[in-house]
Amino acid sequence: MKAAVLGTGIMGAAMARSLAREGHQVTVWNRTPERATALEGDGITACGAIGDALLFADVAFTMLFDAASVLDVTGEVTGALGSDAVWAQSTTVGPEGMRRIAEAAGEVRDRLLDAPVLGTKQPAEAGKLTLLVSGAAPARAKAQPAFDAIGARTLDLGDDLGSASGLKLVANSWVASINAATAQAIGLAEALGLEPGLFLDALRGGAADSAYAQGKGVIMADRSWDDPAFALDSVVKDLGLMVEAARDSGFADDLLATLLALYERASERGHGAADMAAVRVAFDR
Repeated sequence: MKAAVLGTGIMGAAMARSLAREGHQVTVWNRTPERATALEGDGITACGAIGDALLFADVAFTMLFDAASVLDVTGEVTGALGSDAVWAQSTTVGPEGMRRIAEAAGEVRDRLLDAPVLGTKQPAEAGKLTLLVSGAAPARAKAQPAFDAIGARTLDLGDDLGSASGLKLVANSWVASINAATAQAIGLAEALGLEPGLFLDALRGGAADSAYAQGKGVIMADRSWDDPAFALDSVVKDLGLMVEAARDSGFADDLLATLLALYERASERGHGAADMAAVRVAFDR
């Protein structure tokens, strides 16, 4: 297939490389052109304009920061998308953000897929993401070869645009919770004069163990979070969407609001661009 990736941050760049590795012809675009040109070679061509990136594309992925950034380019995407091409919208935008994008898509709506992904840098680089996909069945079928290139599994959520984005928030609420709880436990161990690694050793192999806690816990203990797999400010953005979605649905947001405050505190302490493991600093005195 010919695939375009609009947005070449941590996830978009990894998705582009996975698509190219599986033999697809890939074009990429980014607001900061240097981040796109850094990917050139091995089946990837950088483009300076969205229209050039979408020329002849069978499927176009948007992997930007938020709903506003997607809406900023929606007119260009819908204007340049080929008549048979599919738009896989993979930016985390929440159900309401996805509805706004679908409304702005106009005639392209039938070829728009709500397609966020589960996974961070390492599974994205390995083509082992989990895709959550909703939208029209013909569009889902057409995009499947591209989904197979970037993911180990595709979860089909039916026709409703917004269902996949909703499940993405649910999954990320779990990840944000585990990560913050790990930071709390590491911090409490240190406050009690214990080596933080003892917590991870005590957890290992038991019913409460978690690969996520083990991986992030080591980073927290070492404070080696400068190379982000999932940037802390991205978690802040996602938690804001979760709080909004909870309030819109009448769901209690107590824990989500507390998590948001913790991640915001870590960001205010200068770690917004670091890995989400840097939420550990929210527990510093």
